[in-house]
Amino acid sequence: MLELKHLNLIYENFSFDYDAKIEKGSLLAIIGPSGGGKSTLLDLIAGFATPNAGSIWFNGQELTHQPPAQRPVSMIFQENNLFAHLDIATNIALGISPDLKLSKQDHIAISRALERVDLAGFENRLPQELSGGQRQRAALARTLVRDKPLLLLDEPFAALGPALRQQMLGLIKELHDEQNLTTLLVSHQPEDAKSTATHTAFLKDGKLSILKPTAEFFAIKDNPDLKDYL
Repeated sequence: MLELKHLNLIYENFSFDYDAKIEKGSLLAIIGPSGGGKSTLLDLIAGFATPNAGSIWFNGQELTHQPPAQRPVSMIFQENNLFAHLDIATNIALGISPDLKLSKQDHIAISRALERVDLAGFENRLPQELSGGQRQRAALARTLVRDKPLLLLDEPFAALGPALRQQMLGLIKELHDEQNLTTLLVSHQPEDAKSTATHTAFLKDGKLSILKPTAEFFAIKDNPDLKDYL
């Protein structure tokens, strides 16, 4: 279980406050207006931002003060964070070892990850030689070799067309199920939540005001903020 206990961050006189319990194995879509604190929430969980108060727990382990590299987290951003001067295989290898000291098994894992995301044969290509969808597949492959139980996705497919976005979401769902991940997906598309998520949350003005199973979430009719957003 991922638990956010009275988690607070104050930034430029704005207070972000998060309280939530997210069951292990959930695929949680987080939707809401721009600037409401969705990316901030992921940054806190990943360790890229430091809370002013409160705590973060995952499967009974406190993460609040752990450095990002020590957290059981993989994160994929909209810009995929691939290094432009390194080929795809090397970019993926960094998920295993930042100093690129790789074993034979590590090389096998990289090859298998590339096959899993349909990028076998692209090992020696640079990121700029790939399409946007292929670059995000490479970012997913790096997540595969990291083998971390908590996956955070910050609008990773926002720049993709509808058909390709649905294809990538399907791949995320497959990987989530196969590896029994706990996944948080930030999206501006309610359709992404409906097609992919086990649970959906609404975040506005720095607060998680709703978190329910997806079918129950979209059945809500009496919340004016959610109604206006949708």
